[in-house]
Amino acid sequence: MATTDQAATGRTLTTDIPARLDRLPWSRWHWTIVIGLGTVWILDGLEVTVVGNIAGRLSEPGSGLPITSGEVTGIAAALYVAGACIGALFWGRLTDRWGRKRLFMITLAVYLAATALTAVSFDTWWFLLFRFLTGFGIGGEYAAINSAIDELIPAEYRGRVDLIINGSFWVGAVAGSLLSIVALNTSIFAADVGWRLTFALGAVLALAILLVRRHVPESPRWLLIHGRDREAEEIVTSIERRVEAERGEPLARPEGELTIHQRRSVTFLEIGRTVFSRYRRRAVLGFSLFIGQAFLYNAITFGFGAILTTFFDVPSGNTGYYFAVIAIGNFCGPLLLGKLFDTVGRRAMISSTYVLSGLLLFGTAWLFDRGALNATTMTACWCAVLFFASAGASSAYLTVSEIFPMETRAMSIAFFYALGTAAGGISGPLLFADLTETGKVADTVLAFSIGATLMCAAGLVAAFLAVKAERRSLEDIARPLTAAAVAKPKGATSTA
Repeated sequence: MATTDQAATGRTLTTDIPARLDRLPWSRWHWTIVIGLGTVWILDGLEVTVVGNIAGRLSEPGSGLPITSGEVTGIAAALYVAGACIGALFWGRLTDRWGRKRLFMITLAVYLAATALTAVSFDTWWFLLFRFLTGFGIGGEYAAINSAIDELIPAEYRGRVDLIINGSFWVGAVAGSLLSIVALNTSIFAADVGWRLTFALGAVLALAILLVRRHVPESPRWLLIHGRDREAEEIVTSIERRVEAERGEPLARPEGELTIHQRRSVTFLEIGRTVFSRYRRRAVLGFSLFIGQAFLYNAITFGFGAILTTFFDVPSGNTGYYFAVIAIGNFCGPLLLGKLFDTVGRRAMISSTYVLSGLLLFGTAWLFDRGALNATTMTACWCAVLFFASAGASSAYLTVSEIFPMETRAMSIAFFYALGTAAGGISGPLLFADLTETGKVADTVLAFSIGATLMCAAGLVAAFLAVKAERRSLEDIARPLTAAAVAKPKGATSTA
């Protein structure tokens, strides 16, 4: 329940809504949230994988586009990531101001339109433009979706759910790999038709998700901050009734209340002061995690098909088989390790997954340099590396979405995603495309080693700076800027 008093600077509200959300047991309602919001990463995985796998075919005569493989895996990939960075910042600010639901509907619609227009590309500039706009929509999704998920999922399950949802990117990667095998088969589709159908399918899937997403409510936590406590109360009460009806028994009493001074918006100055002064150690952590994972994934993933064709003579139409195997390994990481982030803890799991993936990547680079790998064993090495790297990369999004105050959550996700990804995700594809195109083993080994170094460095930073956020309320991890007082759950401790 919530009570309000009139204050000189706005309404003052005391509420137990955050505690009521956190004490909910897992239910069918939570599955609707996972399906409605989490499935978008499948689209992102589909996009990235398809582009990497069709690069060779697009550069061949008869594809319908006068474009080179380097332009697809280099310029187009970098523009996609640049669009995602700019989109994250643009939509992230609006997500904190306008609400989670409005923005996760708008950003998905932008993605849908842009990927559909990519399918009808008739010239290189058109393809590059709509790759940028597709990324622009996806970037907004990162901020809006991660904010909504963490604010709706109970504290006990938040870590594993967030990791698995972000890891579902690789379900899309598997689909993209298998789809590219069919689409690039010229005995089924003409060379200038198959690759277009892959993008068209992405638009169809986005439309289906958009229809499901209509039933996902606005975040009650966001509504409380913005003076819409009556709506927040109605949403939470409705959820509680559904869960009680499903379980056939009353819910446990919530513990803890929060008093806030409601207001409509937070200035950029307040956001900057909060992130870089009040939580500067957490800011260093966020940058480190995002730069490490962004370089590894955006540099290597976009060019994996080129590695197979250049160094192992794998036909361009068969690269999807190898990538499907790697994608399965990637998804298994968050799926099998996710629960440990809620039980063993954030610090131990984040640091260990980053360091282990970096060390395994160094080993892969050494074997590749010695000529000890073929296409199959290279794929096996990548499965081992990315099993841990995927869990670590997913934890980066979890980390920045839960360690900063409610009022800055979406903008914080957007900010760290944009700067970290710009550092590793824009320079990575451009550098890696150039290195793999040389056909020199040493150049590819160099790219592997850079990615491994950054992952290990990020893991060491996490070992010292990661926040013990497991099973804790978001309001306990980072006190809202509008909060007058926070009642901590039993056994909770403060972590700077």
